Amino acid sequence: MFQSRTHTCNELRMENVGEKVKIVGWMENVREVGNNFAFVVVRDFYGTTQVVVENAEMMGIVKSINKESTISVEGVVRERASKNPKLPTGDIEVVPEKIEVLGKCRYNELPFEINRSREADETQRLKYRYLDLRNPAVKQNIILRCNVIAALRQAMTEHGFLEITTPILTASSPEGARDYLVPARKHPGKFYALPQAPQQFKQLLMTAGFDRYFQIAPCFRDEDARGDRSPGEFYQLDMEMAFATQDDVFAVLEDVLPPIFAKYGTYNIASSAPFKRIPYLEAMEKYGSDKPDLRIDLVVQDITALVQGTEFGPFAPGNTVKAIVVTDCDLTRKNIDKLCADVEVQAGTKPFWFKVDEKGELAGGVAKFLADRKDSIVSALNLKPGCLVGVAAGDKGTAQKTAGVMRKMLGAAVPGHMDKERYEFCWIVDFPMYEIGEESGELEFCHNPFSMPSGGLDVLLKAERGEIDPLTITADQYDLVCNGVELSSGAVRNHDPEIMIKAFEMVRLGEEDVKKKFPAMYNAFCYGAPPHAGIAPGVDRMVMLLSGEESIREVIAFPMNKNAQDVMMGAPSTVEQKQLDELHIALVGETEE
Repeated sequence: MFQSRTHTCNELRMENVGEKVKIVGWMENVREVGNNFAFVVVRDFYGTTQVVVENAEMMGIVKSINKESTISVEGVVRERASKNPKLPTGDIEVVPEKIEVLGKCRYNELPFEINRSREADETQRLKYRYLDLRNPAVKQNIILRCNVIAALRQAMTEHGFLEITTPILTASSPEGARDYLVPARKHPGKFYALPQAPQQFKQLLMTAGFDRYFQIAPCFRDEDARGDRSPGEFYQLDMEMAFATQDDVFAVLEDVLPPIFAKYGTYNIASSAPFKRIPYLEAMEKYGSDKPDLRIDLVVQDITALVQGTEFGPFAPGNTVKAIVVTDCDLTRKNIDKLCADVEVQAGTKPFWFKVDEKGELAGGVAKFLADRKDSIVSALNLKPGCLVGVAAGDKGTAQKTAGVMRKMLGAAVPGHMDKERYEFCWIVDFPMYEIGEESGELEFCHNPFSMPSGGLDVLLKAERGEIDPLTITADQYDLVCNGVELSSGAVRNHDPEIMIKAFEMVRLGEEDVKKKFPAMYNAFCYGAPPHAGIAPGVDRMVMLLSGEESIREVIAFPMNKNAQDVMMGAPSTVEQKQLDELHIALVGETEE
């Protein structure tokens, strides 16, 4: 029982007919039917109730109230003459004896119609997010998020994990993205950093003797927005396990996630354990992506040898050529050209195509360049009339990426090649430990520098002696992927100071660099650290998948826009000179108004 109401706006039923009740909420709509007769819809967090005004006194009050004002209604419940089976309260209505304004809406016009706010301009939605959230469809995503987080907490606790919060103000650390820096007032010229992730803290907890840790952790990264990434801050289910292997981590998430996805998801089917494990190099070859959508049955094939010697420039020697065969494809030439244009926008490289006509001949696209080797191509790719073949060419990485984008688009565009209504998980494993940096042209960490190299110290020493190529070293690192979305990266950690130093020496950082950049972790490991492993699936991305939304901003209560601005609160904003002086900060150059 709530003090200010007897029932919520989703609670009254036929058994309440004849009762005197009090409901409160927002006046959603008024429909006048004559001088002294109107239907009023009152909405609260739980639902809506219809109020029927039948006299001049109540009508006068209703006419003086703007929509979206908060009101209380006291009256008697009666059965509706014209029922609405689509509403839980559709069998009843309330006849008011008293209507009181609790919070007046002072504007005659709203920025957008509440129940159609999702159709409004995004800037308006973000500026008036508190109004946008009144839309039940928008609010439902936030409720879903709350339920999912509660379920994750319960599941992790049941698996013996302790929820431990880690610091928000910490030291800057090179973890792949830009830090958000916070000036330290008491230490002029020095800065805290907001954590990009609780990475070091959770490893230190393992070193401190905690066996299983988790938290719903806020992470802060100064990076650009994408459809599946919010700028500024995000949340993840951060976890770490002591004396654990990769298989131990997999077993926990394979037990925790499928029931939550099946219960709360748009689809009620989710992969069961064990999830498919795909080595990174195989994923790139077979799917053209390290985050493949396994709901699509198409695979990427290498046809480099088949097209060697043609007169088509992109198939020139030295280039890699990939193909995706789509059976029973009825896309028109116009549809194919549009799809190829979309692929080029995403991949940055133009794709090609040809098809097999009803006579079994190669037709369209680049078919004329392949006529002299038709039989070998048809045989190798097992082509039949009605097949469309998407083609990607370029250096190996470019061909793989373009083929991956084309595979995903073709799978979604051609019926019968994608089982959309399910959640398909997989693990991507055996990531390269090192890569050649695009800008530096030198050896760099490919992913997480805290990962244990597969083979430990021995493999690093072999690379140092020139016995093996450092680019062939893999890491005990893994990604969790669902429906083509990377939910998380994780790894078995490098807990040995000797191996850690040798791993960093490979990228031209010595022992003193390691001590300087990671002093707490290095020192802690010198006191005897347990083998440990962990992962951190993104909560925002999980809820985005569960809700079926295309944009991550739809599942965050108060998201920033694509430019990392909070247009509702006006952040980032200028501050007073006094505040800058206290922090010993001087602004250099022009600032935005």
